[in-house]
Amino acid sequence: MISLPAPSSWEHLRRRFAADGYVALPGLISPAGLADLSWEARRLEADAVRRDFRMPCMDDSPRHMTTLGGDRIARTSPVITRLYADQDMLQLLSSLLGEAVVAVHDPVERHVLNVLHRPGDTHGAHTDDYPLALVLFLEAPPHHTDGGLLEFHPGRSDLAALDAPGARRIHHRPADGYLLRSDLTAHRVTPLRRPGLRRTVLNFAYTTPGRQEATTSSASLLYD
Repeated sequence: MISLPAPSSWEHLRRRFAADGYVALPGLISPAGLADLSWEARRLEADAVRRDFRMPCMDDSPRHMTTLGGDRIARTSPVITRLYADQDMLQLLSSLLGEAVVAVHDPVERHVLNVLHRPGDTHGAHTDDYPLALVLFLEAPPHHTDGGLLEFHPGRSDLAALDAPGARRIHHRPADGYLLRSDLTAHRVTPLRRPGLRRTVLNFAYTTPGRQEATTSSASLLYD
């Protein structure tokens, strides 16, 4: 289901991740895995919840998206729960972070389905409770001018950094993944710009041993 980078590239990826708090993992999902996960996401989307609000605790940052939390996914999707716990993938993440990576105990925060599918849908500026976000793209806008881009500022956790020089915008394609040091890196998803676009991702949150307490509850179900 996943196509991990060759072990010979892991040290290079680790250095990139240490420098930027972000590393791209293009083609992380195999073609067969993408087909299976896309089917699974469409099935789960029927039970997802629409969210349209702003986060006062995060500079009034907007949320316009459809989400399904990890507790429901755990009850109904063995495919996703097995992928989340894949030992080879955990070994890769541990290598990139430079220390042991473990599952998040909180079933809601652990793995989340996020769908942007209306013009203006966005996941506004935030940082996350747990150190690592592994984001897997099942659907993505075809062109960078369509929106749905990851925007982040390396080395900055303040949300204002996203509007400062040095912020980056990155376009990803279906089957891509990326790893983000999401507790220390301000990030957001830019709004979809036209009808007919979809951005569907699985967000897998991971942590390190001894760090299982979430700092806030307001980020629940709203990763990426």
